[in-house]
Amino acid sequence: MDTGHQGERSEGAVMTLGDHLDELRRRMIWAVALPLPVAVMAFAWAEPIRNFLCRPSVHALEAHNLPTQLQVLSPIETLGTDLKIALVTALVLGAPWILLQVWKFVEPGLYAHERRFVRLLLPMSAALTVSGLALLHFLLMPMMLEVLVSFGSEPPQRMEAAPTAQVAAGSAVPTLPTLHEAPAHPAPGQAWLTPDHRLAVAVPDGEGMVQVLSVPLVQGSRLAQQFRLSEYLDFTLDFALGTAIAFQTPLIVLLLGWLGVLTPQALGQFRRYAIFLSVLVSAIVTPSGDPFSLALLAVPIYGLYELGILLLRAAPPSVVARGEVFSRIVRAARGGT
Repeated sequence: MDTGHQGERSEGAVMTLGDHLDELRRRMIWAVALPLPVAVMAFAWAEPIRNFLCRPSVHALEAHNLPTQLQVLSPIETLGTDLKIALVTALVLGAPWILLQVWKFVEPGLYAHERRFVRLLLPMSAALTVSGLALLHFLLMPMMLEVLVSFGSEPPQRMEAAPTAQVAAGSAVPTLPTLHEAPAHPAPGQAWLTPDHRLAVAVPDGEGMVQVLSVPLVQGSRLAQQFRLSEYLDFTLDFALGTAIAFQTPLIVLLLGWLGVLTPQALGQFRRYAIFLSVLVSAIVTPSGDPFSLALLAVPIYGLYELGILLLRAAPPSVVARGEVFSRIVRAARGGT
C-alpha cells in the first residue's frame, strides 16, 4: 500500500511478549463482557425478536390465505431456537464492541497513516452491514417469500354472494356474523368470523369462564404450506449472514485499489466480469437457490461494486494516508471550492 510516507508509530514504551499476552487476555475479557449480558437480555426478549424475524413469512402466507402459524415438531425446538436467537443477537449487537477491542489491541503497533485506513474501514463496514440486513428484512425477504409461496398456492374460488335481504330472511344454510372484535362476554358455543379469515369459537374452560379458540380458514389445496420454526429461522439467519458478507463488496474493491492491484479505470473495464461474479456470489449466498432470489440479490451486489469504484475515486490511498478524505468530499460537494 503505497501512501508516500510511513508516519509515526503510537507513542509508549516498548512492550515485551508477556505484556502483549496480558493485553490480549485483557482485551478478550472485555470483548465478551458486553455480549454475555446482551445474550441474556436477548433470551428474555426472544419472543418479540422471533416474531420480528417471522413477520415476512406471516405476511406472505396471509396474502395467499394460508395458515400463518409456524410448526414446532419437538419439545425442545422452541427453546433451542430462542437460544440460537439470543446468541446471534448478542454477536450482531456486540460486533462493534468486539471490533473495538481488536482495534485497541493492534492500534499501538500501527503507523499513523495505517490507523487512518482502519478508522475509515470499520465504520463503513458497520454501515454496509446494517444496510444489507435492513434491505433483506424489509424488501428482499418479503418479495422472495411472496414468489415462493405463490408456487404452492391455488387461486381462491369466487362465487356471487347472495343478497343481504335474502340472508336476513333466513336460509337452509346457517350463517355466522363477521366481527372485527370479540364480544365482551361471549357465551359458550358462540362462533363468529374475523376479517382475517379465521373462525373463532367460545368454549367453556371448566371453571365458569370461556376462552376463545380460532382456526384459519384456508382454500382447499393439495399442498399444505406451513413452515417449520427452526427451519425458517435457520433459512433467515443463513441468508442474513450471507447478505452481511456480500455487502462488504465495496470494501473489497477499496482494498484492492489501495493495494495497487486494480485501478478505477481497470475496475470500469471489469464490469462484464463483475456482473457474472455478482450472480455467482448471489447463488452462493441465497439459501433457497431459486432463480428469482438469485436475481433479486445479484442486483444490489453489482450496485455495491459500482459504489466501490466511486469510493476508490473519492478516497485514493494517498488522500486517506493524509487524512483528507472528508475534506475532499466536502470540497467536491461544494463544487470544488
